[in-house]
Amino acid sequence: MDEHIKRKNKILSLMKEAAYVPMKEKELAILMQVRSEDRPEFRACLSELMQEGLITVSKRGKYMIPEQQTLVGVFSGSGHGYGFVHVEGIEDDFYIREKNTGTALHGDTVRIDPYDAPGRGRRTTGKRREAVVVEVIERETDLIVGTYEAAKNHYGFVIPDSTRMNNDIFVPLEHSMNAVDGHKVVVRITDFGGAGRNPEGRIIEILGHANDPGIDILSILKAYGVDPDFSERVVKQSEKVPPELRPVDYRGREDIRDLDMVTIDGPDSKDLDDAVSLTMDGEDHILGVHIADVTHYVKEGSAIDKEALERGTSCYPVDRVVPMLPHVLCNGICSLNENVDRLALSCFMTIDPKGEIKDHRFALTVINTNHRMTYGDVDKIITDHDEEMIQKYNDVSDMLIKMHKLALILRRRRKNRGSIDFDLPETEMVLDENGRPLDIFPHERNNATKLIEDFMLAANETVAEHFYWAQVPFVYRIHEKPDMDKIRKLATFIRNFGYGIKIKNDGVHPKELQKLLAGIEDTPEEALISRLTLRSMQQARYSTDCSGHFGLALKYYCHFTSPIRRYPDLQIHRIIKESMRGKLDEDRMEHYKKILGDVCRRSSRRERIAVDVEREVDKLKKAEYMQDRIGEVFEGVISGITNWGVYVELPNTVEGLVHISKIEGDYFTYHEDTYELVGESTGRKYCLGQRVRVICNMVDIATRAVDFIFADDISALDTDIY
Repeated sequence: MDEHIKRKNKILSLMKEAAYVPMKEKELAILMQVRSEDRPEFRACLSELMQEGLITVSKRGKYMIPEQQTLVGVFSGSGHGYGFVHVEGIEDDFYIREKNTGTALHGDTVRIDPYDAPGRGRRTTGKRREAVVVEVIERETDLIVGTYEAAKNHYGFVIPDSTRMNNDIFVPLEHSMNAVDGHKVVVRITDFGGAGRNPEGRIIEILGHANDPGIDILSILKAYGVDPDFSERVVKQSEKVPPELRPVDYRGREDIRDLDMVTIDGPDSKDLDDAVSLTMDGEDHILGVHIADVTHYVKEGSAIDKEALERGTSCYPVDRVVPMLPHVLCNGICSLNENVDRLALSCFMTIDPKGEIKDHRFALTVINTNHRMTYGDVDKIITDHDEEMIQKYNDVSDMLIKMHKLALILRRRRKNRGSIDFDLPETEMVLDENGRPLDIFPHERNNATKLIEDFMLAANETVAEHFYWAQVPFVYRIHEKPDMDKIRKLATFIRNFGYGIKIKNDGVHPKELQKLLAGIEDTPEEALISRLTLRSMQQARYSTDCSGHFGLALKYYCHFTSPIRRYPDLQIHRIIKESMRGKLDEDRMEHYKKILGDVCRRSSRRERIAVDVEREVDKLKKAEYMQDRIGEVFEGVISGITNWGVYVELPNTVEGLVHISKIEGDYFTYHEDTYELVGESTGRKYCLGQRVRVICNMVDIATRAVDFIFADDISALDTDIY
């Protein structure tokens, strides 16, 4: 290759390797090791690359790849003026100084210039590159939830609940809806401010006073755009749905009302969308998974359907359910209630003694469940062999015991292929009539919950594989391979505990992570390593491409089993039914090709929002619970160590921080390589997984933060609590 071309390619290569760091000619020359006699040739290469449009130069004389001049990412506010922008595909976020945030608010999609922040040059803050926000491309929202504070001069301010918001919202008196101090309100931003000027808005809804029962959770729901109320149009349409089956509803359906089947759910569940049955054909099991036929009542394009798509999923904060569908549907005609006729879409699977699904079929059915059972009652039958419970459900006890044996076979088969099971305890709470937490404790899965999980996984896989090979437009649930940088960091971390994972050809098999989780079972570091392993995973999402599910070690997977509470399942049911009835012609196929991408994007986003809401409510109630226990001593496990302190998790799942300034008796430094805090004089150490005694020192409800001190450091307590 001509030396001149080689030099040009080398310059381009260096520019790309120095991604998002523009360089002056001098810096490029040094990297190229250009001698003075080669300078003319070097300049000629730069000139040609510019003429060809392969590089450009800024007003400050910095060379860069043209598409690197600006980047698009999501802005995260800090609540302290500055912020960060995450650009997909770049590991480190860009640091945005307060003066460079423009009018960006938390969650906005923005365009940034990583190069030309005034007077910045190539400085970084820590390990983060800096940038300036040059444009807000898309607003996350123009609705903010906060507390109203009146001022004397015919105006007031809304102080946002979100700690990520940097500024209060200015509200003229005429746009205040006569709100008074302490009202929780929803304000619509009419002017996003800028240049030292606060955003301005008008109040559109007063939720109630901040101290009123239930307003705290309602505020969180509103802040995330989760509306507990349905529109009048949707309510009126749902009220027209018949409360019971009509003779016409039975037509064209397989009548399996004489088939023994049960629903198995939590004691408080009201939206029962799946029932299970089991019969034997010689040594083979005929497993039936019967799912509520919600699409019979929710027609595509109807007001109810459009609202369901907007919501994407039901949301389950601790004290309530915000359903995807109106209550008359999800708790009424669509719910597979005990001893009543209901319409279902059934998946029958023939499973051999080794757990292989040999055959399957789908059917539009009419069902009638024998019993509405709870996980606790079923567990007493299949695990404890409780005679009283066996007698109470004597018509289905034998079937349940056979189901348990089949579930164990399916689980063993799933384990053998490498499926990862994150058995992290969920939090359960008991609240009083005013929403104050009385008790918090971990909810442990039992054999009954695992049985239902195993059967639903089998049905979801069967449906996904069937329609993949049918080559029709479909909605899959995918879980992409983990980011290898995160996996390498995890591998480095767990070596401190004597564990390892094999990484081959820049990839990791799910079996390696499965072995890791099995190896840490019942160890002090189990919860911590499980969480870190989970965080190294990608987020599962919906997609029209069947690219597999890494965590389940499956090639084919979808969500079919919960159409009452998940829109993708509802959409899948429509496709299945049209296929079964021979109505999936070219026009309908083209229709689904057009709409399913949007369905996947919306549903994935709304799912993440629902999870965030549930986590925020949990954090709030945990903070309220600990606020009543300031000064009490607890035993816990060190769950995290940073350079600012030690995180301790209590057996009830509450986590709090022992700030490094509150650790007495020595000056402690953070050892990143061993994840320890070590006293410089005494050598005293705090390590991950270490059991400690702590005192609840302080609680900040606004930030949901719980502060601990170690029980030995009594003098570090805040004195005003006694």
